Formats: sequence, structure tokens, C-alpha cells
Amino acid sequence: MNSHQNKIALVTGATRGIGAETVRQLAQAGVHTLLAGRSRETAVEQALKLQAEGLPVEALQLDVTDAAGIAAAVREVEQRHGRLDILVNNAGIFRDDLSRAPSAQTLDTWRETFDTNLFGVVATTQAFLPLLRRSAAGRIVNLSSSLASLALHSDPGFEFRDFKVPAYDASKTALNAWTVHLAYELRDTPIKVNAVDPGSVRTDMNEYGDLDIATGARGSVRMALLDGDGPTGSFTHLGEVLPW
Repeated sequence: MNSHQNKIALVTGATRGIGAETVRQLAQAGVHTLLAGRSRETAVEQALKLQAEGLPVEALQLDVTDAAGIAAAVREVEQRHGRLDILVNNAGIFRDDLSRAPSAQTLDTWRETFDTNLFGVVATTQAFLPLLRRSAAGRIVNLSSSLASLALHSDPGFEFRDFKVPAYDASKTALNAWTVHLAYELRDTPIKVNAVDPGSVRTDMNEYGDLDIATGARGSVRMALLDGDGPTGSFTHLGEVLPW
């Protein structure tokens, strides 16, 4: 029997792009995967496509910026499954205006970006943590970016050094800090918490990416399926450790 067959995973922001592919790869590994999206209709549509391929996928409505919606999703998962083994915090937005300098990005851009990319992740994780604690080996994967790395931004050789989108970058830096703190809190439990940079992936959000979506999702899936000897509190890209 597939060792992942009895696992329950939830992927946020999973109706397209890296999120949808993460769902596909987890389900292909035998994990019963909840495909979460802001629109129930879109989530159901996407889940039906994967079900038609014989994959164990289920739709779930979840907007990470809506507290009542998060609570409803937790109740739904608890009623259906009683626990959660894997939470992939994939939902994220990019709102920086590329025509503006870092100092000229609006405060609304900052607030909106942090609402989803940081506060949404914290709220979702806090809400699902009781269900993750019921897992024999819980895994939390936070989708970050190499643009979160202050060390890389300060390195003249960094390939994206001239790409300064401060609201997005800082939201992911803060997400990395949350990852480190949560991993420390949970260090004596079976729950592992890691941040993953999918790389520069061609998606609706990033038309300039040089990696395909399947490769981009691989890091999240690898960390979602970590065995007990795997790292916690790490920041990696395709298995390579990145500097904070």
C-alpha cells in the first residue's frame, strides 16, 4: 500500500498555477488532497477535473483573508476527516506596481499584500493547528520566494537583485520569520514547518518565469511528504538551502 494513502492534505490558493499542480502531485502520491479556493464553484470545477483522472481530490471553499470562512473550512475538514496531516500555505498575491520605485508603492498595496501573504497564512495556520496536532506527523509548508532573502538582495551577484518589489518581498520575509518561530514552538512535536521557494515559475502571476509549473510544485510536495528525519524551520529551493 502507498505509505501516503491515509494522509489528508489541504492546499490553499489551489485553483490554478503552482497550487493546482501541488494538489495534482500530492494526489498522485496517494494523498487525499483538499483543493481550496476562494470560489467554491472554481474549486469544485478544478477538483472534478482531477477526480476524472482518478485522483483522490476534494474541493473546499477557503479565502485566507476571511476569518468566518476559515472557521467554516476548519469545521468542514474536522467533520469529514477529523484531522489534517499536511497544510500547504500556497495562496499568495502580487500587487506591487512594477512602474513605481520601492518608495512609491502605495500603502494600500502593502496592506493588501500582507493581508494575504502573511496575515492570511498566520490565520489559516492558527485555525488548522488543532487538527494538525491530531496527525501522527503533521507537515506545514509555507510558499516563500528567494525574493524574501535579505542576504540575496544584498548580494551583487543575485540574479534578481534589480527586481525590487518591496511589499511582496517583505511579506515573504515576514512569512519566513513566522516559519522559524512556529517551527521552534513545535520542535518537540511531530509537526514540521518549512518555507519553500518554488523558483521563478511561469504562471498567471509571473509571466517571466523560467521554470515550468510541475518543477515549481516539486519543492512543496517534497516538504509536504517529508519523513521523520526531515528538516524543520528550513528555507529551501528544490532541496537546496537558501540564505535568510
